[in-house]
Amino acid sequence: MPDVRPTVCRICSSYCPILVTVDEGRVVKVVGDPEAPLYDRFTCPKGRAIPDQINHPDRLTHSVRREADGRFTPIASAQALDEIAARIDTIIAEHGPRAVAMYVGTGLVAFPGMVNVAHAWMSAIRSPMFFHVNTIDKPGMQIAQALHGTWEGGHPPFDRAEAFIMMGMNPLVSQLGGLPMQNPALRLKEAVVDRGMKLITIDPRRSETAERAFLHIAPKPGYDPAILASLIHVILKEGLYDREFTERHTIGFDRLSEVVAPFDPARVAAMCDVPTASLIEAARTFAAADYAGISLGTGTSFALHGTLCEYLAMNLMTLCGNWAREGDILQKPNVLLPPIAPRAQPLPPYPAWGNGEVLRVRGLQASVAGMPTAALPDEILMEGEGRVRALINLGGNPMMGWPDQKKTFEALKALDLLVSIDVEMSATCRLSDYTIAAKLPIETAGTSHLVEMSKFVGHMRGIEKPYARYIEPVIDVPEGSDLIEEWEIFYELARRQGLKLDIAIGYGYGTHQEAEPLRFTLDMANKPDTEELLEMMFANSRVPLSTVRQYPHGHVFEDVEIRIRPADPDNPHRMDLANPDMMAELDAIAAAPAHWDGDPDYPLLLISRRLKRVVNSIGRSLPALMRGKEFNPAYMNPDDMADMGLENGMTVRIRSRRGKITGIVEGDKTLRRGVLSMAHSFGLNPDEPEDPRGAGANTNMLISNDEEYDPICGIPRMSAIPITVEAIAETASEPVPAN
Repeated sequence: MPDVRPTVCRICSSYCPILVTVDEGRVVKVVGDPEAPLYDRFTCPKGRAIPDQINHPDRLTHSVRREADGRFTPIASAQALDEIAARIDTIIAEHGPRAVAMYVGTGLVAFPGMVNVAHAWMSAIRSPMFFHVNTIDKPGMQIAQALHGTWEGGHPPFDRAEAFIMMGMNPLVSQLGGLPMQNPALRLKEAVVDRGMKLITIDPRRSETAERAFLHIAPKPGYDPAILASLIHVILKEGLYDREFTERHTIGFDRLSEVVAPFDPARVAAMCDVPTASLIEAARTFAAADYAGISLGTGTSFALHGTLCEYLAMNLMTLCGNWAREGDILQKPNVLLPPIAPRAQPLPPYPAWGNGEVLRVRGLQASVAGMPTAALPDEILMEGEGRVRALINLGGNPMMGWPDQKKTFEALKALDLLVSIDVEMSATCRLSDYTIAAKLPIETAGTSHLVEMSKFVGHMRGIEKPYARYIEPVIDVPEGSDLIEEWEIFYELARRQGLKLDIAIGYGYGTHQEAEPLRFTLDMANKPDTEELLEMMFANSRVPLSTVRQYPHGHVFEDVEIRIRPADPDNPHRMDLANPDMMAELDAIAAAPAHWDGDPDYPLLLISRRLKRVVNSIGRSLPALMRGKEFNPAYMNPDDMADMGLENGMTVRIRSRRGKITGIVEGDKTLRRGVLSMAHSFGLNPDEPEDPRGAGANTNMLISNDEEYDPICGIPRMSAIPITVEAIAETASEPVPAN
């Protein structure tokens, strides 16, 4: 008889509750959980494809080692860890601990606690080279928070917002961003249709989210900082800002006014080819709302100036007083995190960089967003003291995700040791010396605390209610398999190396912790299981983990409602509207707003795109999920295609100054002209034959990591890339349908 078990989809950080049907030990079906609060049974195609993932014939059930002849042979995980520990010890003895690096990818979503254990292991071997997906995704959020300062009381509730700006994002497809995480389509419908929230979308494409917009602005790509500055220009010039809030809680008003003066909406509208009236209307709508919000996506982050854009978004929030006030109910309250009692007052700026490792390349350094991942290939390839010789790839796929794929390939091939931890043989695993086969999330325990932690990252909405749940594993690992949880790998390495693991878990913004960090040391003689580790991680939770476990479908703990307290009358702190580095960057943009635009040799601009059926490179191996289109189409406006003599399904060569890829063109009337939109993290390794209709093409081949990049976090231009497109051959394959 089939058994239906409640759990959570942990493919992305939305953590949607699901019911899993297990028949004779095999997962056969996934649906939304009707008994779970808040989500209204929502699941996305990726979550519903979990049976295909867990039952996939190519799923790794044993670890593998790459032999000298290039073959991959099975190896017991214990033996693999013996060999890896010995090789790492040798590398450290010969070259020092800096020669060992770690990269943590989006796989951390499944069990965030693994990052704490992995970081403890890196600290134990005394290596500072801990890299993270964050610095090639949206590093500007944390850096901007540090430069601007934050608000202790947090955001007002989303259901109070009368206006909302979403720039460079499409949460109806990505499931993440400006909307509450639980059932974003329904939450947007409730906001826009049911209560009349005015949604403003700024995107070169009229996306699925933009279809709900009160106002859609479709600029040329790459002008986001100028657009945001023009909105501030209008608000200040017309006196639409919250004067009392600004005078009481900020510094830098006069300097900001001076720097945004050149960003007159008429001038900016001409730059980015949008109606002047649209910019003015967006500014007035935002400022007139009793509460308005703003959220920026990877589209904005990828196009350079991501930190500046996030900083200007913080300024818009602060200028209009869009923060929670005294007496409001605290949104995103702690359940599994420690108790707090926030006040309606600013937390001041804090150092955004300068307190960590300095790299050997391009003057880059650690920041509050982490180590600059885009520079890691150079740290591997550059000879000399400090060269990275070993890399642990934890829950990531650098060959698909890192910018500058050609250099990434050269770097990973040059390592003395590359270890990947994965559930399938990804493009990176095919280069790895060892691939450790990991359990899938459905086979492991966990909690929903990642949803709570989202409040520490920019304007992520998370879940605004006091919601939490414990996540039970719902199925055993396959019979005869040899699988291990990611955190166990670092525990076992440490035990083999005679090291201890000191865990530290922080809560808050930089130096502004909501509560004291939680610290504990793992017993290296008696290995804990995952449930015991979770008990240690949540020893200081507001609601005991044992209580949370009593609700198998999750629970909203209404009794933990918190009201925001009055400001401390002696609080001296202010938020900074005019950080000198940000103002200097904006001054430079005023002088040369978009120097990459208008190159006759590269007349189009490539922008990033989200697809509903994949998360970065996750999901591409599931034909049932991809529904016969495993590749990433090169979407263009049909009028541009007609001018160039292109038709749907044609094979095209896409070139940038850095490189070239082969794509399959497809018409998309939602795109503005002059733009090509293509999803990232597809394709194969550079030494493998191109397969544009199968694996697709990797847009990172078009990117250089050392020509145009953020001087602090190192993220290069990954969108708004000047390109040219030309047909290279007709194809006998079936044409793809136009949108």
